[in-house]
Amino acid sequence: MKFDLSILAKHIPFLLEGAWLTLHACALAVVGSLVLGLVIGAMRTSASPLLNRLAAVYIDIFRNIPFIVQLFFFYFGLPEIGIYIDAFTTGVVALSIAGGAFTSDVIRSGILAIDPGVIEAAQVSGLRKITIFRKIILPIALRASVRPLGSVFINLILTSSILSTITLNELTGSAKIVASNTFRPFEVYFVLLVAYAALTYAVSILIGMLHRYLNRHQEEGAV
Repeated sequence: MKFDLSILAKHIPFLLEGAWLTLHACALAVVGSLVLGLVIGAMRTSASPLLNRLAAVYIDIFRNIPFIVQLFFFYFGLPEIGIYIDAFTTGVVALSIAGGAFTSDVIRSGILAIDPGVIEAAQVSGLRKITIFRKIILPIALRASVRPLGSVFINLILTSSILSTITLNELTGSAKIVASNTFRPFEVYFVLLVAYAALTYAVSILIGMLHRYLNRHQEEGAV
């Protein structure tokens, strides 16, 4: 069979709709996972044994259960107890919760890597704990964690392809429909490969630029 991408021309708008849905879901999931990661990461480094333990349980559960199982539980399981959530919201929530477990570990590592002398100096100056965390600890930890967080967010984009299993026509779901209608899976999935590669590559470039921008003073000092 001859390789022919022209047969997909009339399906491009539909595929672009799927790509937009993927970007929309992933953008919301990145925000959600970052917020959860900040909260859980702070709890994980807390002096409170209870908060520390609760955070550890959250991380252990959602890092060790396959994402598709979590997704099916939220979409097919919760309606059995009267909780109904649409496919898009379910996908965003599931991605956020799963991503939050990995994000929290990255942020925790960033917090633990901070020089204790910096925190002690802030405490001696009389700053409140919440102020120290918000103004000193968090900015330093996030700046050091940009690249690993970028890897987590790229993984969220790749994982979002599983959302097609709950009838959400994001990029992968749209590609499945086009492949079944055109009977040209090779061309369709070739385009899908290129699309995901381009998307993740673009994100990696943005992460690299953000990392250099946030750490520009350290690089200038090294020079």
